[in-house]
This record gives sequence, structure tokens and C-alpha cells, in this order.
Amino acid sequence: MPALILFIKNPIPGQTKTRLAAEVGNEMALKMYHVLTDWTRQQALGLANAERYLYYSSEITVGDKWPETDFHKRLQHGPGLGERMENAFAEVFAAGHHRAIIIGSDCPGITTAYLETAFAALQDHDLVIGPALDGGYTLLGLRQPAPELFKNMAWSTTEVLPTTLARAAAAGLSVKQLPPLSDVDYLADWQHYGWPMPE
Repeated sequence: MPALILFIKNPIPGQTKTRLAAEVGNEMALKMYHVLTDWTRQQALGLANAERYLYYSSEITVGDKWPETDFHKRLQHGPGLGERMENAFAEVFAAGHHRAIIIGSDCPGITTAYLETAFAALQDHDLVIGPALDGGYTLLGLRQPAPELFKNMAWSTTEVLPTTLARAAAAGLSVKQLPPLSDVDYLADWQHYGWPMPE
């Protein structure tokens, strides 16, 4: 059975969606983050045939909106994003999964259907990637560990996607790119999806 890895940040005012908070304030940014995580959770639960792994940023929370019956709860570990992603992939592959996809929790464009398309692409591609409009990616899927994709990456820059694709090509990995999506880092990104502001 394939594995879906979800990375979320523990919702702490002032430390959650900081670029968004600079425009709307910490309290509203936190409310918007909860809307985004609620959406992501529903899309993940829509998958009929995948095991779900939820990786918290700083501490595992029991009894929150993420049911322990539906999500294996883990803690991200590593000094930076690349190491944390690499380690998460290593853990699920070690658990016996042969296809794994990682997503964050701030992209309303990631639907159950988008996830299903990504898993299907891994049937005959080594790597599937969902490009982000800002030059990064919103989804990455693998059939085996590929640590070279995560080391010494300039995260949160426009170089993430082209560098990842170049490294995949150098490693001889076959790649499927999905339609590009926008994640929500700024108020304009939120408005792009036509969502109302939270009460």
C-alpha cells in the first residue's frame, strides 16, 4: 500500500504562516492555517488506498483534529527541511511502502483526485512532482529513497524545482510532472482560490 506523508506545523501564534501574518496579523493567519489544514485533512481522508503519516514540526499532539485511527503520528527530525523530508521518506520506505508522496498543508489545489493522480504516476515513474507557481513544489513522490534530492537545497527559492529536476535527471530517475499549483504564502494566494476570510 502506498504512503502519504503530511508535514504540518504545530499551530503556534506568531510562528505559523509568518509571511501571511505580516499582511493579516497573527490571529487571522492562525485561523487561515486551520482552514488550510482542515482542507488538507479532508483530501487525505478521501484516499481509499493509502496509509497516512502525519509529521508534526515540534511535538506530537494526541486528541486533535487528526484522528489516530487514520494517521500514523510522527515527529519531523533533522536540522532543516531537506533532512526532515529525507528522513520521513526513509522511515516510510523502511516500513515496507513502495510508493510514497509528501505534501505540506497549505495548498488548496491539492485534492484527493490530485493525490490519486500522483500515486498513479508512480506506477511507471521513479519520481512525481507537483510544481508550485513560486518555483518550488507542493508535492513530491518517490518509489525508493533519493537523498540527493534533499541535500544542500536553497529551500523557499525559485531554484528548488529546476534543481530537483536536474538532480533527478543526473540520477537517471524518470519524472512525471503534475499541473502546477499555488500554495498559500500571501493573502493574494488565498484570494486566488476564492475562499472567504475566516470569521
